[in-house]
Amino acid sequence: MTQDEMKKAAAAAALEYVEPGMIVGIGTGSTANHFIDLLAEIKHKIDATVASSIASEERLKAHGITVLDLNNAGALSLYVDGADESNKSLHLIKGGGGALTREKIVAAASDKFVCIADESKLVDTLGKFPLPVEVIPMAQSYIGREIVKMGATPILREGFTTDNGNIIIDVHGMEITDAIKMEADFNKLAGVVTVGLFASRPADVLILGTPTGAVTV
Repeated sequence: MTQDEMKKAAAAAALEYVEPGMIVGIGTGSTANHFIDLLAEIKHKIDATVASSIASEERLKAHGITVLDLNNAGALSLYVDGADESNKSLHLIKGGGGALTREKIVAAASDKFVCIADESKLVDTLGKFPLPVEVIPMAQSYIGREIVKMGATPILREGFTTDNGNIIIDVHGMEITDAIKMEADFNKLAGVVTVGLFASRPADVLILGTPTGAVTV
């Protein structure tokens, strides 16, 4: 089974959490795209969706699925999204696709966060995948200096602007042993919009695609 097939297996397993009449929060990225395509087959079952990015919104609408603004949707029962890394506490690194701020908002507004990924995303220690940080452009140099003080390497994601009009700094060379504390430390820095650590609001369920099918952690 290829990595893409494992992602699709995880996405298919997440459909079990979709109940009639729900408004479903939808994430961003390759695994979330599989979920969107599979959700289209049962779109009559749900009331609507909330998308965490313009790209996901466009994909949902292409399938004829209603997309609401979160402000109009209210609290959500379910949010389904992928991850770049997860540890065994279901703390995540997200933001490889650059939608981390909106993903974090939709996750915060949801009762249940189901994370879907292939088995390679489960790690003992977070940080091998560069940690994305969305930053107000004028704070770029300041945040870069603060990251260096943390003992890591800040690299600007060249030619990329978030849906919110900001930049992303990817943090390399970091071993994250206390994800909750590190998330809080980044949140204290002026100019940081969001850090791609989902630890204070981790996933509730992690579904991993494996060569033999989907496994729930």
